Amino acid sequence: MTAKIYRDAWGVPHLRADSVHALARLQGLVTARDRAWQLEVERHRARGTSAAFLGPEALPWDRFVRRARLDDTARRCFDELERQDPETADWLRAYVDGVNEGLTTGEAVALAPEFARVGLAPGRWEPWTPLAVWLATHILFAGFPAKLWREEAARHLGPEAVALFATDGPGSSGSNGWLVSGDRTVTGQAVVAGDPHRFIEDPGVYQQIRLACDEFDVVGLAVPGVPGIAHFGHTGTVAWAITNAMADYQDLYRERLRRTGAGVEALGPDGTWQRVARHTELVRVAGEETVEVEVLETERGPVIAGGPEGLDDGSPLALSLRYPPRVTADLGFSALLPLLRARRVADVDRAFDRWAEPVNVVQAADTSGGLLHRVAGRVPLRAEANGTRLVAAWEPGHEWTGWHEMPHAGLTDGVAVMANQRGPAVELGVEFAAPHRADRIGALLAERRQWSAADMPAIHTDTYLASAEPLLEHVAALDGLTGPAVELRDRLLRWNRRMDADSQEAARFAALRSALVRRLAAHPALAALTGPPAYPEVFLPWLALVPRIGFALQHLLRAEELYGIDRPELVREALEEVAGQPAAHWGDTHRLAPWRALPDPSDKASNAPLDEPLALAGDHDCVLCTSAVPGWTDLAARGPAARYVWDLARREDSLWVVPYGASGLPDHPHHHDQLPLWLKGELAPVVTDWAQLTKESDV
Repeated sequence: MTAKIYRDAWGVPHLRADSVHALARLQGLVTARDRAWQLEVERHRARGTSAAFLGPEALPWDRFVRRARLDDTARRCFDELERQDPETADWLRAYVDGVNEGLTTGEAVALAPEFARVGLAPGRWEPWTPLAVWLATHILFAGFPAKLWREEAARHLGPEAVALFATDGPGSSGSNGWLVSGDRTVTGQAVVAGDPHRFIEDPGVYQQIRLACDEFDVVGLAVPGVPGIAHFGHTGTVAWAITNAMADYQDLYRERLRRTGAGVEALGPDGTWQRVARHTELVRVAGEETVEVEVLETERGPVIAGGPEGLDDGSPLALSLRYPPRVTADLGFSALLPLLRARRVADVDRAFDRWAEPVNVVQAADTSGGLLHRVAGRVPLRAEANGTRLVAAWEPGHEWTGWHEMPHAGLTDGVAVMANQRGPAVELGVEFAAPHRADRIGALLAERRQWSAADMPAIHTDTYLASAEPLLEHVAALDGLTGPAVELRDRLLRWNRRMDADSQEAARFAALRSALVRRLAAHPALAALTGPPAYPEVFLPWLALVPRIGFALQHLLRAEELYGIDRPELVREALEEVAGQPAAHWGDTHRLAPWRALPDPSDKASNAPLDEPLALAGDHDCVLCTSAVPGWTDLAARGPAARYVWDLARREDSLWVVPYGASGLPDHPHHHDQLPLWLKGELAPVVTDWAQLTKESDV
């Protein structure tokens, strides 16, 4: 049996083995060599044990993971996979064997300085660990904590506030994706392109990789810690990509709990008290005392907030979370091998019939002219109230009664665009992204009839901000201004609406927007929303008033009435404040702020090799979606976690880039060698000729 590792000029691993299982082992081995620290962090985060070496800042996440029973759910899913799909279960074992081999042999751990800094040695991966990593990575994708916000907004401002503040909240993840049919390309073959928007992490959340064996040869973006290529792949004859469908498939139930001599009970919808599964777990915290966590699970699901005694502030509340894999013991991993083996869009379509979560919109095309635009995943059938707010566990009518059929959609004039807007998943969700990114991509594609793969980066990097219009309408209506405020108003009204890094007008607009957001957040009419109940800390980003106002600003400015708030006067005050500030460029404050599990105090990994600062163009509603939080910070923690262009005419004309590089080792030449490309909006070529690769080793 032969297994070979090759690398391209960017250090991207190209793997070749005789069999599917040998290839899975090789993928696990290479991932461990390239990203040992990242894998260890993800394993601990999935188990709720990361505070043991990351310290008290990681405790809220660990507590949530324990209470939500993520690791136990992953074990259940693997056990069911063994029964229903033993081939995929064995494939997972092969990947895990490779990970364990890579973490315990060679120099991978010795070269990762983070292990020595925290005194940590890698632990053993179990066959279900990839499922746990997947679940931990995506458990918040559907944004169920937004229901906590809607509950608070409706309670204090009335039910109309739910729609008024609707937005893709600060903790959700989105993407751009577009499919151009062969009728609209210079080659006569389709192009699939886009970029997933996530928190930018170092090392990155996506791993460029090639997987080749006797059955298939696939390039794509893998999730480190998970075998195969789930989200974005090109087999040579068919390519696929996904975006977040913004579906709602997780429910929060208000529970009535009581302690008895025998344990804990919950009031059920039939009016009887039901036994609650209960045990305690210990969470170790570096530098602090060990914390005991009570784990409760009702018939609805695990209790993730509060308990029989309520929340920490005494509020009489306990919340349980119902999420599909906890109910079905299925995370959709049976889709992964069929995706690698796909030859046509019909194969991709059948594979995604097995998909579970997160719920995605899928776009695919093949060399025979086949096209696919559909939703994939599992969304429960239940009462409409379940999707919007908290529902009472003791009231009948909130049970899950089945599963939605996943809709398919067509193309319009040879194009399909999905950017988390109200698209084919509209019947499956509550809050979606504003249509600005999708509308802009559609408008750009309509500017010409023929496109090529090489043209797509210009769309990736478009900085037009359509959502600026409502605020600029208010600015245009101001009168009685004097001096610098008049000059600023006139400059903003002449501005081209592009959030370019070197634009002073973009910086002035962002400053005006933030000044207005802060004024709205400080207004007495919204004061009740500044102090939410004592929910677990992991949910607080969804409950913070300033981000909520910042991302919903266009709705708040165009609403007929806003709780008696004098919006023109606040806009005037904000304009006068900004007019008195020194001029700056948008990139001076709009900079990349990546997440690192263990930040380097010197920030050496991100800045030292570059001659230029990490200034960014774009904004939350631009196609170039580098998300600042208006009123809070201009720094961007979220943005394109990768960019890709899949060319169906010639796979070797495909393109890709990630924010950092192929290696997770801070001092490695390929740790951040793609960062300059990413910052400039350029992409690297996808190399498919084995003769152009460098052989690293036989394994």
